[in-house]
Amino acid sequence: MRYPQLLLFSIFILLGCTHVRAQFFRPRIYSNEFLNIGSGARALGMGSTSVASVSDATAGYWNPAGLSYNSDNPSITAMHAEYFSGIGKYDYAAAVFPLNTDLPSSFGISAIRFGVDDIANTLDLVQPDGSINYDNITTFSSADYALLLSYSRMLIDEDDRSLNIGGNAKIIYRKVGSFANAIGFGFDGGIMYRTGNWQLGAVARDVTTTFNAWRFSFTDREKEVLYLTDNEIPVKSTETTLPRLILGGAYNFEFSDKFHLLAEADLDATFDGKRNTVISGNPVSIDPRIGLEANINNTVFIRAGASNFQRTIDDADTLNQQKVWIFQPGVGAGFKLGNVKIDYAFTNLTNQSNPLYTHIFSLTVDLVKKDYY
Repeated sequence: MRYPQLLLFSIFILLGCTHVRAQFFRPRIYSNEFLNIGSGARALGMGSTSVASVSDATAGYWNPAGLSYNSDNPSITAMHAEYFSGIGKYDYAAAVFPLNTDLPSSFGISAIRFGVDDIANTLDLVQPDGSINYDNITTFSSADYALLLSYSRMLIDEDDRSLNIGGNAKIIYRKVGSFANAIGFGFDGGIMYRTGNWQLGAVARDVTTTFNAWRFSFTDREKEVLYLTDNEIPVKSTETTLPRLILGGAYNFEFSDKFHLLAEADLDATFDGKRNTVISGNPVSIDPRIGLEANINNTVFIRAGASNFQRTIDDADTLNQQKVWIFQPGVGAGFKLGNVKIDYAFTNLTNQSNPLYTHIFSLTVDLVKKDYY
C-alpha cells in the first residue's frame, strides 16, 4: 500500500471509529467545553487552524502527530488569556522532548486550566433566625484542569515527504469549590503527512468517548438551604464527551526565500446531531475553519483566520427575519529572535453576535536552535 493511500486509509479508520461511538451514544451531551477553546496564540490568530501545520509544543493540543517535528529539539511554550473582562482565566503550558529511537519520535506533556475565581458563596447569608449576616459570605473557585500526555513517531522521514502518527492520553479534573469535583479520562489520535509544499493532517478527539464522573459533597446545612430555596440537590452523575474528527490541509506558497504564505483549511466534524454550522446534518455536522500565515524572513509572522460560522437573524433587520452568516474572527502576529518566539492573537471566544474579544500571548523557547518555525 502506498503511503498516500495509507494516510487516506488511516483517516477512514478514524472516521469510522468516531461514527460508531457516536451511534452508540446518541444523546447530545456536552462536557469539557474548555478543551475546545484552543491553545497557542499562533493557531488562535489563524482561526484555530493548525491540525495540518502545527510543529511546535502546541501539537500536543492540536495534533499530537506534529510533535515528531521536534525530534531533535526540546522546547517549552506557555500561554495566558482572560475572558469576560478578566473573570475567566485560561492558562496553558506545554513541553516536548525528543526520544532516542531509530526513527524521529517525541514525548509531550501539556497542562490546561480554565477557571473563575472569587465566586461569592451566599449559602450561609441568611441565618436560621432569618437575619442576614454579610460576614458569612465566602468565596470559592470553579476550575477545569486537563493533563495531556502525548507521543508521536515519524514513520517516513525523507527529503520530499514525511508521515507521522501520534496520540494523547488525557486526564481531566474539574472542581467547584468544596461542593463538587469530577475526574475523567480520554484519548486522542492523530496523523500528519507532508509532501512538497502540501501538508495534510487529521485528529480524532475523544475517540473512545471521554467520561467525567461527578461527586458532590454538600453539608447538611447546605442541603437544607438548597431545599428551602427550591434548588435541586445534585447526586452522583456522569458526563460524556462524544468523539469529533478534524481534517486539515495546508499549502505553503513560496514567493521568495524570504517570504512564504501558508494557507490552511480545517473541517471540524461532530457526531452528536444537528448544529448551527455550514454543513448541518444528523448525526454529522461540519464547521469549516480557514487561516493564513505570512512568514517574513522566518522572523516576523502575520496571521488571520475565521471559524465558528453560523447562520443567524440579522440584528439590523429583525422585522423581516433576514438571516446572515456570522463567524469568529482572529488576527495575530509573531516575532522570532533566536530561540525565543513571541506570538500574539486578538480573537473572540464566541462569534460576532456575542463579542468577547481578548488579547492572547504565547511564549515559546526552543532549547536547541532550529532553522524552521
